[in-house]
Amino acid sequence: MRPLAFLVTLVVSLMTAHAAPLHEIAVTDIDGKAGTLAAFQGRVLLVVNVASECGFTPQYQGLEALHVKYQAKALSVLGFPCNQFGAQEPGTNAEIKKFCSTTYRATFPLFAKIDVNGANRHPLYTALAGKASPFPGNVKWNFEKFLVARDGTILARFPADTEPDAPELATAIEVALAAK
Repeated sequence: MRPLAFLVTLVVSLMTAHAAPLHEIAVTDIDGKAGTLAAFQGRVLLVVNVASECGFTPQYQGLEALHVKYQAKALSVLGFPCNQFGAQEPGTNAEIKKFCSTTYRATFPLFAKIDVNGANRHPLYTALAGKASPFPGNVKWNFEKFLVARDGTILARFPADTEPDAPELATAIEVALAAK
């Protein structure tokens, strides 16, 4: 192995070995407050990249229904607005928050707009869809869903066209909630 290739491999290995656990990843909420996902440790997470002007936008209603149905059983739906797909999330964080709360009465946590692919991919999506993920590959469209276990293990990935009330998603959520 050439010295440069060895060095690159070593650096990547060290970065992977010391990657922050999912719950330690820094995030900013929709109101601009910086924090981490530590507040959700011990909960099952459904992480969704959302957009306000997408054909799948009505899924907000189903995501809110999941949030209401399962929040007492320790499920948290987390919405991460993204403008990378057809520029379908052009608004500011304040506009996104207002749209979600007034149009869909969404009460689940929303976060600041991020990139889920490319050079500016948010570290959360590097963990969810990066090379070290059990479900690697670029996010293909708005409303792709990742199911995360209480301990931060990534359990499943669902495409954008999987409705929040789809039987396969409900079953996966219920199995994850039953696991201790």
